[in-house]
Amino acid sequence: MAAMNGCDALIFTGGIGEKGDTTRRGVAMNLENLGIEFDDTINTGLRDKEMVISKPTSKVKVIVVPTNEELVIAQDTLALTSK
Repeated sequence: MAAMNGCDALIFTGGIGEKGDTTRRGVAMNLENLGIEFDDTINTGLRDKEMVISKPTSKVKVIVVPTNEELVIAQDTLALTSK
């Protein structure tokens, strides 16, 4: 982030990013000096749902983005075995 002079978004995805409200809290709390205003009320209990979990006044958006890793693996496997 220092080399880019900041960031636009902090995105949590994949198993832990989607389901781990405790992990998200540990990563994103106390980052106000980087422009992140984390909303733990929205974060707490959030699982498997796309959601902005930063406060509306946050300069940097914090977002949870669900993925379908199994589908991607299946698609990649099909592509590799179909050649």
